[in-house]
Amino acid sequence: MGGVVARALFTLARFNPGLVSLIITQASPHQAPVLSLDPYILEFYSAVRHRWATNAEDLRNVTVLSVGGGYLDFQVRSGLTALSCPIDDLNKMSVVATAVPRTWVSTDHISIVWCKELVLATVRAFFDLIEPETGQFTESPEKRMSVLNYHFFRHPVLHPGGAQDAPGTFSAPPEAWKEVNTLRLFYSSPKEAQVIYFLFALSSRRKAYSHFHCRSNNMEMTSWLYGCTQMSGSICVQAVDLSSRTELLPAYKAVTVKISDLLSVSHLIIDASNPSGTEFVVECELQREESLTVSVQVPHVLSFGLTVSDISINSSGLLHTLQLQDFHQVYQAFRITITSHCKTTKDRLPSVYRLRVPWFREDSFDTASIPSVSDIYSTLHTSRPDNASSALLQLHTAPNCQYKVSIRSSFPKVLGQILRFCGPVLPVYLAVVLLLMIRAQLRSIKRSGHPCGMQEVMSKSLQLHKLELPVLLLLLLLRQSWFQDVWSTLGLPAVDSLPLNSIEELSHDPKASVQEWPRIVSPLLCVLGSSIAFWGSTVLRVFVCFLSFFLAPLHRPSVSRDCGTLRLHSQLLLIIFLNVLGGVTCGALALMVSCLLHLYRVLRLQMTERSLSHMLNLAPEKVSQKSENGFRASDDHSKVKECNGSPLLTESVLQDVRDDLQLHFSLSTLLTLTTMLSVPSLIHWRHNLRYWVHLDPDPCWPHFVPLLISSVLLINCNTDTLLRSKLMLNLTLHLLLPLCVGMLAFCPLHIYRVTYFLSAALALLACSCYF
Repeated sequence: MGGVVARALFTLARFNPGLVSLIITQASPHQAPVLSLDPYILEFYSAVRHRWATNAEDLRNVTVLSVGGGYLDFQVRSGLTALSCPIDDLNKMSVVATAVPRTWVSTDHISIVWCKELVLATVRAFFDLIEPETGQFTESPEKRMSVLNYHFFRHPVLHPGGAQDAPGTFSAPPEAWKEVNTLRLFYSSPKEAQVIYFLFALSSRRKAYSHFHCRSNNMEMTSWLYGCTQMSGSICVQAVDLSSRTELLPAYKAVTVKISDLLSVSHLIIDASNPSGTEFVVECELQREESLTVSVQVPHVLSFGLTVSDISINSSGLLHTLQLQDFHQVYQAFRITITSHCKTTKDRLPSVYRLRVPWFREDSFDTASIPSVSDIYSTLHTSRPDNASSALLQLHTAPNCQYKVSIRSSFPKVLGQILRFCGPVLPVYLAVVLLLMIRAQLRSIKRSGHPCGMQEVMSKSLQLHKLELPVLLLLLLLRQSWFQDVWSTLGLPAVDSLPLNSIEELSHDPKASVQEWPRIVSPLLCVLGSSIAFWGSTVLRVFVCFLSFFLAPLHRPSVSRDCGTLRLHSQLLLIIFLNVLGGVTCGALALMVSCLLHLYRVLRLQMTERSLSHMLNLAPEKVSQKSENGFRASDDHSKVKECNGSPLLTESVLQDVRDDLQLHFSLSTLLTLTTMLSVPSLIHWRHNLRYWVHLDPDPCWPHFVPLLISSVLLINCNTDTLLRSKLMLNLTLHLLLPLCVGMLAFCPLHIYRVTYFLSAALALLACSCYF
């Protein structure tokens, strides 16, 4: 967040923008927060975004570079590190670590600050930004852009700030000039120092060829490609330096020039001199772009790897480009297998495979020897909004070799992409599943008098058609202008879309169109939420079981289902205390205390259930003939026998305790989720406790007041009180499902709204115990 805070300085009214000229951020989520756990963080991002959008002209002198970590950064995905600035503002640049020259690796969220390759690139950039005359950072935006482009984007051989396409002269003797009459040049320098220049005549080749490509593993940062503008016999007298168009690759440097842009150039000159006696290889060729560019349709994302797109390349050139049609969405993932084979085994430069993304600097590289079999897993950090272009696979190949490219969908990587982008919204689906589980238990209590088991509840709560169809219907209605007007008039919030689109597309305007196709992922997220709910509840049960063993010696054994309950005046005093505690200190602290109190009620029920289950003299339960559906409707129908004036303990008492324990386990899991969502506020309050007792602003206050009251009232809840409910139980059963639908519609991009819906649901449930 340090990079976001640096950009937020410009929102201060008394801050002078002239004090800052350069900002370099690493793994900073500029687009949106990773988790929107409170409304203040969204307001903060909105203010920063508005300041840099409306005052773009005033901030053009500020150069901003954002570097993302890549696929190993599981905390902040690289799509969030992109800067949302006007397209014509070239001072705002974004790049992923895998595309940074001399780095070409992905980093996690922590190691990005000490990754040696990135540290060296940053330090070298700082040194080049210093003006020799003043010893300070340069004030020229053009020089800052040139330096950052040199170290973080292309890394051409000319030093930053050097003149591009500058004229030059040569003083080499005539025997140093060699004219190339073929279409391809392969030159390996000897160990002895020598001066040699190769010339490619362009006059007779302009119509037949479109590009000239050249590469060399000589990594010396010197000029090596020129365009001759004046010839004297077989010697070039004057030329322009074209080396600034060079790009550094993992195994060598390469340059590609467009012949149609060189109208004043008669010859291309390759400087292959080795004055230091180093050995290197130079390969050059004239190319036809249309013959070296092939389009291939990628398999469907749901083909599960069964469909394969194969293409064979008989490499007669040095560079081939595969246009991966329809590969432009973040939920797509492919395994690309490249097999290379050559007839001869002479020494060759290694092959470099580059996945190039035209709309974002997130290129990735892979180097392979010849022959070899390489597997490349291709995924995207950002989606192409207009679907007008697709990703490219550039193959820097060896001549006279055969390459076979096989593309198949990788379903595990597809799931990984979905989790990477939609993982932050899993708390919403977890809350929905837990609420549906409580709804299924309430229906079971109303029907049979007993709550269902965990597995039965889980199977009954997964009713995806009741959740997704209302949301899809709402999205379709929002496409109608009259419904949009009514929606805006009522002041209702916009429907949240799943974060599979680019953040710039996710508008907060209710009239903005929302794409429906990301809702296809929603059932999968619901299943994942169900799995987390099931195993989370299981872990909570095991934890309560073990903790009850340690607390049992501190409590007198109880055989009543009312163990751990509170009297009315105790509940009132506790509600007042929790509200005062939340108002004076932090609302998250009060919520955590109320959750612990409810957990104590679960522990007492667990101890009582263990005590009753180990009793061997429980009287058998007798079902009253007047009871309906075979369960006890009230206490009057199940009077037990007495022995010496004391009532006997029957198996129905044990069953009642188990029913209450099953119900309170579900409630405790739901309260634990709300507490976990408020933990960031609690941590922030704890860090500021030495400065101030009260957390200001407190995102949990006063919104958590209904939740605090409901959690205290639910401590005394049991199945009998719910059965006696005449009005609120039926109303609660009918309203819980709309609340779940509302969470799916309005909470994916606003996680803090989950607490509002859960507060309403728990308030209805608390009322069902008393009315």
